[in-house]
Amino acid sequence: MRSSIVYPFLLSPIAFSLASPIVERVGSNRDERHEIFNIDWEKELFGRNSPVPLTERADASIDAIFKKLGKLYFGTCADSGSLSQTSNAAVIMADFGQVTPENSGKWDTTEPSQGKFNFGGLDTLVNWAVKNNKLVRGHTTVWHSQLPGWVSAITSKDTLTTVIQTHVSTEIGRYAGKILQWDVVNEMFNEQGGLRSSVFSTVLGEDFVRIAFEAAKKADPAAKLYINDYNTVEFGSTYAKTTGMASYVKKWIAAGIPIDGIGAQAHLAAGQAKNVPAALAILCAAAPQCAMTEMDIVNAAPADYVTAVKACVDIPNCVGVTVWGVRDPDSWRASNNPLLFDSAYAAKPAYSALVATLGGVSPNATPSPMPTPPLASVKPTVTSATTTSAYW
Repeated sequence: MRSSIVYPFLLSPIAFSLASPIVERVGSNRDERHEIFNIDWEKELFGRNSPVPLTERADASIDAIFKKLGKLYFGTCADSGSLSQTSNAAVIMADFGQVTPENSGKWDTTEPSQGKFNFGGLDTLVNWAVKNNKLVRGHTTVWHSQLPGWVSAITSKDTLTTVIQTHVSTEIGRYAGKILQWDVVNEMFNEQGGLRSSVFSTVLGEDFVRIAFEAAKKADPAAKLYINDYNTVEFGSTYAKTTGMASYVKKWIAAGIPIDGIGAQAHLAAGQAKNVPAALAILCAAAPQCAMTEMDIVNAAPADYVTAVKACVDIPNCVGVTVWGVRDPDSWRASNNPLLFDSAYAAKPAYSALVATLGGVSPNATPSPMPTPPLASVKPTVTSATTTSAYW
């Protein structure tokens, strides 16, 4: 859930030198592609070969491969600015099946003043996704950060309850039937596995979780509702935040709170991918669904990406992976080169490693039925609470 920080700088030497920002994709002119695409990454990383020849394992995109493995999507984050960049939009169209709003769905953007809603940016993203047959993960309704001061100043339980209910129901209800999953509550745990100190936990205790999820469920009964956090797979299965999150979610689900899934952000340091499989298994066992929602990995080593992504492949109820951006310079961790495409929108070795390795994995689950995107788009508006009570 990190905000994008774009650094203006001259392009450094890149692994795939291109004269212009052309999208290089697996599956076209194979003989003319860089030799990195001819490496058998499954053999290099795992010391084995699949019975399917390498030349037959390439697919149209990592998203297409993921869906053949029974998953719902391989996605990325975006907003109106990045979608207006032709090369960026082209990569998303070709290689990703889902978009998550990076900033346009957050409280300080959608309701900067009480009762005054601005959905212009989020409407743009949802309309683009509908037009281009992409799924959407909603992000995020209740978060302690990027929160307007008027919310942070609330001290009354009754007032904060009403404010949460109004905000969640207005935002989620506006896009009912158009968004696959929502991060209803985000980053609510501390590193010890307890509740993070915030206006929500201070005023309402853990009951703010029930309030938010019940409002979300009423606003869009079909959407899958997630609780999302960071440092939950980075440090292994015994890390206090990981076990604490799993315990709380189990308790809340048992109490009837409509939580459908756990989101693990997966902002990984180099070498941390080895901790992901066991930690993700703990989280996925605590809820009906799970997903990795904001993945990026310092230096984007092929082995790290393959290990982290394959953790989701190996868990039946892990439904998808979202990487937090398309190309390195647009990442909130730009200096760490953590994404799958370089500054010229060329696929990096980690991307080709994922395609080659996952393309050789045999499906171990029946693919989940894909939601049918609605035909109608959302009308971009800036409205008051009184005119959004019907969510349109």
